[in-house]
Amino acid sequence: MGIMERMRLDGKASFVTGGARGIGKAIAVALAEAGSDVAIVDVDIEESEKTAKEIADATGVKTMAIKTDVTNQTDVDQMIAAILKEFGKLDVAFCNAGICMNIPAEEMTLDQFKKVIDINLTGVFLTSQAAAKVMLKQGKGSIINTASMSGHIVNVPQPQCSYNASKAGVIQLTKSMAVEFAKRGVRVNSISPGYMGTELVLNAPHLKALIEQWNAMAPMGRLGHTDELQAIAVYLAGDTSDFTTGSDFVIDGAFSCF
Repeated sequence: MGIMERMRLDGKASFVTGGARGIGKAIAVALAEAGSDVAIVDVDIEESEKTAKEIADATGVKTMAIKTDVTNQTDVDQMIAAILKEFGKLDVAFCNAGICMNIPAEEMTLDQFKKVIDINLTGVFLTSQAAAKVMLKQGKGSIINTASMSGHIVNVPQPQCSYNASKAGVIQLTKSMAVEFAKRGVRVNSISPGYMGTELVLNAPHLKALIEQWNAMAPMGRLGHTDELQAIAVYLAGDTSDFTTGSDFVIDGAFSCF
């Protein structure tokens, strides 16, 4: 069997949190195109259902939409139960849901700080932990967490201390889980995108000036495209990456190299 055949995900079952749009949607599409059944997990159930149908119609795999607050333990447990009921197993977890607040550190309230940490870090912990419990029993599985280049550098000029801290936490959480699970068949890796040109970013008037500054600083002179994250996600989800765990893949067009 050649490498391209071994890269296929036929027969696998996956979920993607924050999967209704943006990076999450791009990853869900890639997993489905590679053959995996996919659960679209998001707080926006209407958009999740739309994305799930769009993917199913285009690829022929099984999809489902699940409304889930990733910071709520009960919601996460119910999400896993629904996936197991529909798919019978869980092979790939893409823990991606996140938010960002650009607020100066001295002005940020405790509630604002905690909200970012709760969604970006605690949410990744709860969803990856729930996935791991299933995968450890199966003896195999791949968990992929969305971190950020912001876990490696301090972004400027926007003030986003809570976001940067949360994403650095995701990277170390990923490495810690990877070491714990390494001998039990479950791999844990993270992807750290740079500035990505999602619809929400490109259509936000208040970000126009920032995008111009980011592009001026970027070695490649542009934002990334969400489809430029798809190949690494499919690789990490599949069996060709069996020796890859505890790694963080920075995909930022060399932005964080200086």
